[in-house]
Amino acid sequence: MKMRNIFLLVISSIMLVSGCAKKRDANERVLNLVSPAEIKGFDPIQADDLYSGREISKIYEGLLQYHWLKIPYELIPNLAEAMPEVSKDGLTYTFKILKGVKFQDDAAFPGGKGREIEASDFVYSVKRLADAKTVSTGWWVLDGKIKGLNEWRDRNAKLPTTNYDEDVVGLKAVDKYTLQFTLAKINPQFIYSLAMPFTYVVAKEVVAKYGKEFINHPVGTGPYSLPSFDQSKQITYTKNPTFREKFYPKEASPQLQHLLGDAGKKLPLVDKIVVHIIKEDQPRWLKFNKGEVDITGIPKDNFATAIKDNKLSEELVKKGIVLEITPGLDVTYTAFNMENKLFHNKKLRQAMYAAFDNKKDNALFYNNTAFPAQSVIPPGVSGNDPKYINPFKGPNLDLAKKLLAEAGYPGGVGLPELKYDIPDSTTSRQGGEFFQKQMDQIGVKIKIVTSPWPEFQAKVKKKAVEIYGLAWMADYPDAENFLQLFYGPNKSPGANGSNYDNPEFNKQFEDAVSMQDSPARTAKYEKLNKFLAEEVVSLFGLHRQSYTLEQGWLKNYHNSDFSHDYVQYLNIDNAKKAELLKNF
Repeated sequence: MKMRNIFLLVISSIMLVSGCAKKRDANERVLNLVSPAEIKGFDPIQADDLYSGREISKIYEGLLQYHWLKIPYELIPNLAEAMPEVSKDGLTYTFKILKGVKFQDDAAFPGGKGREIEASDFVYSVKRLADAKTVSTGWWVLDGKIKGLNEWRDRNAKLPTTNYDEDVVGLKAVDKYTLQFTLAKINPQFIYSLAMPFTYVVAKEVVAKYGKEFINHPVGTGPYSLPSFDQSKQITYTKNPTFREKFYPKEASPQLQHLLGDAGKKLPLVDKIVVHIIKEDQPRWLKFNKGEVDITGIPKDNFATAIKDNKLSEELVKKGIVLEITPGLDVTYTAFNMENKLFHNKKLRQAMYAAFDNKKDNALFYNNTAFPAQSVIPPGVSGNDPKYINPFKGPNLDLAKKLLAEAGYPGGVGLPELKYDIPDSTTSRQGGEFFQKQMDQIGVKIKIVTSPWPEFQAKVKKKAVEIYGLAWMADYPDAENFLQLFYGPNKSPGANGSNYDNPEFNKQFEDAVSMQDSPARTAKYEKLNKFLAEEVVSLFGLHRQSYTLEQGWLKNYHNSDFSHDYVQYLNIDNAKKAELLKNF
């Protein structure tokens, strides 16, 4: 799900802003967040990028979530009373739904009062994700997994109106508070999908009332509601007055014990969130240095002054600022649209990879903080072999020129100009120009095409691109989430924006993901990872680290790969903020 701009989030994965121009209650705790990309809307079944997922998770919720203070990552109940009861054959998952949880108040409900959620709401939400007419970008997470769901999807795709009342054998509301999934085949990764925004619960009354405008009128069960939405400027959330009794965790892993200061307090902890949409690095950086930003990444052009010998500069330390460095479960890559037969030429793909100087890319855009990617699976995930070296990874211009000639284009002669699509931020354009110069060394001509982030995403989903730059951040801690980027049935509008479709890879992938975690499965993952590397299905770039700066008044934050719903745990110490601002 977490597709993101390859250059936009250069060092950090999260940016938050605090402070308002208008006067406010001194005791009111306001957290202003920054989104470095426009949000395409608030429909969970379209939450296929990092930025949309973060916003949707403020309002909507799912059955499961990740424990905020546990490392390694631990799935825990959210809208479920407990983790599911799983049948002995591993195919049936039975959940009990929390009683008394209500959808937020909205005119879609009688009297404007939100009603209690039921098991049938999850059945409806999953069917809506599966409905071919909704053109969900998240169908890939359930495709082929729930017994009878694919057949329901195919039957209703041929009808003028989808029949949501038609039963699906593997998807049942057993009673008002009991939900049951029966899988088509064993799939240990299935449970991860129930913590992803794609499967968050929605109310059919709200979908029916707002129709096409539902994407701009979210009504969930989560900690915040959305009174206003201005795509071009900001998004303002207020605390949901009907949010259930949910409390800050009382337990933490040893390395997160220091974040237990608010243990047992009712969530959420801040009263209001304002998300400013600011695309460029420097305005965000200036806000941070004025004491207006609570947490930020470090732009590439400011890294050398902010970080000295991998430590925070004295100037920032004096302001009470804290540095957090964490490896991210992600990968940057340049993708080929395999719908274009030109890219079926493996020698061409290999030549372009050999020509690209990944070390210089790391130095220019990531201040040498990232790790070279030999394939798609990042370190820390089973399936990544730390000893493996991709024989086609550059820079190796002699090899690149040799491969290009073998591809039938000596010196680039006869090869048409290739269009390289990227988002429209300054750093993205700089990255595009760097890629253009790298390819020019062997005679491959590149034309850069820029679009706003939502339009860029739409082009990828519509297969209207040739080459494009992107990054993928893990949705869950399993290699499947990275390998599925090249699984044929996941082609656009699914997560496989490359539209790569190799029958042998597909079969081996299906065999691997049906296995329980074991050395045998890890070996299969490693084999698949090596296959993608040497087929050069994409130009795999880097696995990045997150360098995050936090102001001293921000409480409870730590960097997490999977917790989109993190804001409910954050807090602002207003008294400490007033004191520390004297140093700015």
